[in-house]
Parts: sequence; C-alpha cells; structure tokens
Amino acid sequence: MKMRLFLIPMALGLLANADPKDPDPALIPPQIRSMLEAAIASGNENDITTVVRYARNAVPEAADAIDAMADVWRDEKTASRSRTLREATFFDLWHGRVELGGFATTGNSQNIGLTGIVDLTREGLQWRHKVHLQGDYQESANIVSREHYVASYEPNYKLNANNYVYGAAQYESDRFLGYFNRFSASGGAGYSAIRKPRMTLDVELGPAFRHTEFTDGRIESALAARGNLNFVWKLTPAVSFNQNASAYVQKFNSTVSTNSALNAKLFGPLSAALSYNVQYESEPPLGRRTTDTITRASVVYSF
Repeated sequence: MKMRLFLIPMALGLLANADPKDPDPALIPPQIRSMLEAAIASGNENDITTVVRYARNAVPEAADAIDAMADVWRDEKTASRSRTLREATFFDLWHGRVELGGFATTGNSQNIGLTGIVDLTREGLQWRHKVHLQGDYQESANIVSREHYVASYEPNYKLNANNYVYGAAQYESDRFLGYFNRFSASGGAGYSAIRKPRMTLDVELGPAFRHTEFTDGRIESALAARGNLNFVWKLTPAVSFNQNASAYVQKFNSTVSTNSALNAKLFGPLSAALSYNVQYESEPPLGRRTTDTITRASVVYSF
C-alpha cells in the first residue's frame, strides 16, 4: 500500500514533465523507464497497470516499448508460476478456510448451536481439487436436537481456460432431515461462465447415483441428475458475496440446497461471515418437514 501511494504521485509528477515529442520513438525517457522499473520491482499488478497507462498517455510514440517492459515481467511471472505448479507435490499448493460459529434453525428443529466448516482447494496446471467438511451440532438438556454432517471431495480436470470435467463424491448424515446416511457419486462437465478478478461463475451438470438410508427404514438407491452453481462476487477488496446452489433430481426423493454468504475482512487472515442455507427434500419421512433453513454467523480464518 505504501509503495502504491508513493508511485502514483511520482507517476503524475514525472509524466507532467515528460516530453511527448521524444525524438527517438523506440526510446523510453529515462524518468519514465525508472518509474516503470520501480512499479515492476513492487510486483503489484495494479501498480504496474496504472503506471503503464499513464506512461502510454505521456509518450504514445514509445507505447510499444512500454508495453514490452510490462509484458516481459508478466511472461516471467507466468513462467515462474507454471514452473512452481509443475514441480509441486500433491501436498503443496493447498489453500482454504476454516469457519467456526453459531447458527439458528427453523423447520424440523428450532435451536441455536455450533457449526464448523473446512474448505480446501488445490489449483494445479491441469487438476483442481476441492475438499469440503461441515458439521452442525446442538445439544440441549443432554438431548441432541440437531446433528448434520457433510464430507465431499471433487477433482476437476481442466480442458481449457473455461471448460473442465469433474467427479464428485459426497457423504451426508442428518436424522432430523430424515436420513441416517446418504452417499452420492457424480461425474460430468463444468463450465466457467465468468472468470474475472472480481467475479467468477462456475456451472456443473452431470449424472449421479445416490444411496439413502432414511430414518423410517426406507433404503433407496437410484440414478439422479446433478446440477451445481457457484458464484463469487468481490464487492470491494474487503467484502465478498458467495452464492452456491446444488440439486439432485431423481424419481424418488429429490434435494435442492442453496447457500448465500456475505464475508467481510476483519484483520489479517480473519473475516466475519453471515450465511443463510435452505435445504429442500421432496419426499422426507412421515412427520418431517420438506424444508430446513440455517442462519450462521461465523469467524473465518483463511490460509
């Protein structure tokens, strides 16, 4: 941040004195070159883009040379990242978040309790791996009133910048929603419809197989269609919005789940999160409601 605050006034001052009629179009004025080298040395993409823009406006006849300086840095950065990804082992490059907090529920149970979520992602050259672990637990007067657990793993193989194929395996348990155990396996195609620095949208669709052991003694195993949507929008550098929706549609019980979350950075790796989750079961056991909601307020540690 200090480097950025220093570079912008410096850029304005130097560019104001730069001679736009440099006699040698291929030569970047020494002051401009020094300014570009300082921005590149900072390693900050935003700083470099800003300085390049001002430099091009000040000496348009040297625009190609200015772009070339920035392109050399970007090419070296890309080559360095590719080399790091190629040489990394499976246990390297993981990043994620740990969320701890409370929740309030409506539907089959009306309580407050504790929640814990762990999300891990590994981004490689061709493969992306995602792991999700979640647990909600409530006990009142030695009586458990909510117990919800989820564990999932999804590998993606990238075909190109926007298309990929995926596999997904998931385990769930929630007797208050009407099932002791549910195993799901799916595979299909994914498409990154939006891939921008401040906004991403991934859509997935494919066949699935689900095995569910309901609390009323029913056991169902059936083919299903799975769809998933994940939308992330960075409203500001400190605030982001995430919308995830998934659906398993099948002959027997179908499931639709959505989760809306707002995250705000506090300091360092810590942030605050407020989320609202809705899960719908089309044919729950007798006496169970079709819809459950969970509101969570949590503290998130990112790494």
